[in-house]
Amino acid sequence: MVAEGLIMEFFKNKQVLVTGGAGFLGSHLVKKLREKGCNNIFVPRKKDYDLVKMEDVKRMYRDSKPDIVIHLAAVVGGIGANRENPGKFFYDNLMMGVQLIEVGRQVGIEKFVALGTICCYPKFTPVPFKEEDLWNGYPEETNAPYGLAKKMLLVQSQAYRQQYGFNSIFLMPVNLYGPGDNFDPKSSHVIPALIKKCFDAIKEKRDEIVVWGTGKATREFLYVEDAAEGIILATEKYNNSDPVNLGAGFEISIKDLVELIAKLTGFKGRIVWDTSKPDGQPRRCLDTTKAEKEFGFKANTTFEEGLKKTIEWYKDNILY
Repeated sequence: MVAEGLIMEFFKNKQVLVTGGAGFLGSHLVKKLREKGCNNIFVPRKKDYDLVKMEDVKRMYRDSKPDIVIHLAAVVGGIGANRENPGKFFYDNLMMGVQLIEVGRQVGIEKFVALGTICCYPKFTPVPFKEEDLWNGYPEETNAPYGLAKKMLLVQSQAYRQQYGFNSIFLMPVNLYGPGDNFDPKSSHVIPALIKKCFDAIKEKRDEIVVWGTGKATREFLYVEDAAEGIILATEKYNNSDPVNLGAGFEISIKDLVELIAKLTGFKGRIVWDTSKPDGQPRRCLDTTKAEKEFGFKANTTFEEGLKKTIEWYKDNILY
């Protein structure tokens, strides 16, 4: 494994700051970084550093003295949470990213890795989404404030490379899922929300579950450990401000997703569609060729295998 050896060498003496490192994706990323020989990892906690405040951002940089910053921290949620908090999702995500990049530039870090989102894409992007289509329209309305706040980090990244020679990259992962996901129904994404819904119905002996929308919308999902691997590969090998998709390169309709999760959780009741609720973006599926070409990333966890691992984790850690 020559590539693995090179990555271990790359991270060996680097001080890496991972914002959001205690979160869902962050905890998997930090674990993988350690496996790859990175022993100097700084994970700021929200109680110690409010990254929306410039003073806290500066203090965090002073405390951590990073060579590399991987910015995963974000205020996120599903369609419901986005509709209730558009202002907060815009402001908090924008201010965190903008200030982290600016102070990173001021203190002269080696590299900044910004995590964008599939919500950056226009609502009616041709499938599969190609990075070149990113500016050809307005994002889906329910999560546009969040998506645009993240998209500004791409603008900043490119402007800072042009003016200051600042090495920052911008990655856009699809919806993530896996062990350790957020299962809080107020803010969870579709997969954890459906897993919880099915198990709650079984536990309460209900013979139906209600799901938002029509079931016709399609989504793509990336297993969290694959996403962590992709970010690490990009951190080591990719040095360009052009955005890059991180995905698994497939799409599944919400209807098929619900039926698959019902089957894997053992829920045998009816599925009722609440068509008064929005579907969100009609289709989502990424073109993933650029990530493979630029830094050799290809997702290797099959969707059903990833779902089974996620359901097992839920049963072991939350259900019982």
